[in-house]
Amino acid sequence: MGKITAICNQKGGVGKTVTAVNLGIGLAREGKRVLLADVDAQGSLTASLGYQHPDQMEHTLAELLGRVISDEPLPPDRGILHQAEGVDLLPANIELSGLEVTLVNTMSRETVLREYLNGLRDQYDEILLDCCPSLGMLTINALAAADEILIPMQAHYLSIKGLEQLLRTISNVKRKINPGLRIAGILITMADLRTTYSRDIIELLRNAYGDKLRIFDSVIPRSIRAAEMSAEGRSIYLHDPAGKVSAAYAALTREVLS
Repeated sequence: MGKITAICNQKGGVGKTVTAVNLGIGLAREGKRVLLADVDAQGSLTASLGYQHPDQMEHTLAELLGRVISDEPLPPDRGILHQAEGVDLLPANIELSGLEVTLVNTMSRETVLREYLNGLRDQYDEILLDCCPSLGMLTINALAAADEILIPMQAHYLSIKGLEQLLRTISNVKRKINPGLRIAGILITMADLRTTYSRDIIELLRNAYGDKLRIFDSVIPRSIRAAEMSAEGRSIYLHDPAGKVSAAYAALTREVLS
């Protein structure tokens, strides 16, 4: 059965989507069967994989979860897109916002996504969930469905403060909904290692959490190349194969597989 990893941080702009794309495609390049699920109504993951108009899509995660809620029959491959770089995608669009409102009044509302993904587990080695920048019902569903959480964190003081709230939420989900949930590790992103500030923040993070949580050795550097790849709808491995961001995500992939 495939492993489900939620890429999660309630703080926006920390590189969740870029990490989902490049870790997912990195795993596919290593021979893994990978499904990427866009659990964000903004559809950033969908657009970053080359589907630039997610709001025009007929079959999305919102429709699929709506069918689960209504107990309607659901073909196992419905809505799954096969992306050119070797990963599959469950796309999302603005309709997911409406579904989040629906979830509030749904029986077993925290586990709707888990129920759906359990039907796909045997088709994949790795399922990565790109979570929205909030701790709302969609993120709770992702944490309830996941085996583990990867936390991207910008090398910034406010990111460390926000981590405390996220860890409390993870603890609550683990205690009440998903006792097998574990933290795969913290990934430092958008780091400018030329500055004393970034190096100090990384040292502060390792000192504060290094004995409790895994902090990946791979550090994703700040680079305009990462923003460009999202606009072009392809991974960093194609956009800038010899660059430092590509090397960093390749190193992260090896760490995740080790």
